[in-house]
Amino acid sequence: VQLQASGGGLVQAGGSLRLSCAASGTIASIRATGWYRQTPGNERESVVEIISGGSTNYADSVKGRFTISRDNAKNTVYLQMSGLKPEDTAVYYCRADVRTRWGRAEREYWGQGTQVTVSS
Repeated sequence: VQLQASGGGLVQAGGSLRLSCAASGTIASIRATGWYRQTPGNERESVVEIISGGSTNYADSVKGRFTISRDNAKNTVYLQMSGLKPEDTAVYYCRADVRTRWGRAEREYWGQGTQVTVSS
């Protein structure tokens, strides 16, 4: 299983970006998936997660500005980011709990990261 993240870039404060993360390989189900971010010298932090039933859990710092969605048919999760702030600058990683075959345990997978830079 591979997670391919894309959509990062440079944007001015107040602007928008849409990140995508597509999972490929042998996949029976993806229970939970989401986005994390990391800045140099800091630990990776959760931005938002969405579980298969649609429940979401956003970090307080992004509530009202970021929206997560998933397309189960495409095994893809999206992060629509609006009202971006310089403090949103980070490398964004996608994560997923994947079951490759029914009856097997879930495993955690991470994407390679995509840089988001917000200029003031």
